[in-house]
Amino acid sequence: MVPRTPLTRERVLRAALGLADQEGLEALSMRKLAKVVGVEAMSLYNHVANKDDLLDGLCDLVVAEMYVPRADGDWRGELRRRAVSAHEVLLRHRWATGLIGSRINVGPAMLRYVDATLGCLIAAGFTYEQADHAWNALDSHIYGFTLQAINFPLDPADYATAATEFLPLIPPETHPHMHALATLVSTGSHSGTADFTFGLDLLLDGLDTLR
Repeated sequence: MVPRTPLTRERVLRAALGLADQEGLEALSMRKLAKVVGVEAMSLYNHVANKDDLLDGLCDLVVAEMYVPRADGDWRGELRRRAVSAHEVLLRHRWATGLIGSRINVGPAMLRYVDATLGCLIAAGFTYEQADHAWNALDSHIYGFTLQAINFPLDPADYATAATEFLPLIPPETHPHMHALATLVSTGSHSGTADFTFGLDLLLDGLDTLR
């Protein structure tokens, strides 16, 4: 007989992560999770206290995939890498942005992530108050941009077609600037896609003036 793989908190959380990635967070239930790991639902409570504990653990797993900035490097490059990494991680786990933003996360990965971010900013010469504002401003850009990217109803490949169809609604006589921009997109002169790093670099430029 092949021995059964012991059930651990890590195994439970990894299974929940896979389930959320495949079916969405709304499909995650203790009963369905128990079926995935091959146990009775009550056995899960030996490893997660309740559904809230499970969700907190999921948040921490996702944060653990994000780049942790170093305090002994170029602060701007480190924070830029941190932001790009977080954005990419959240796009992989499309359910996670709203969950992380709606909870008080005190897992070990999140605590390390935030402390390292503050450390990077303090080492760069920011005050603690400035560092607090700075990392929150950066995270607002990361979470807001990611949510918009995930929920926007059009694929970038469809932008040109959509812009062409939109043109009759914005004639140049009444909406000259929107019409001009949509024309650029419809002809392929401008992609129309939002650029995550554009806003990120503006924020980093602004932060640099505070030091």
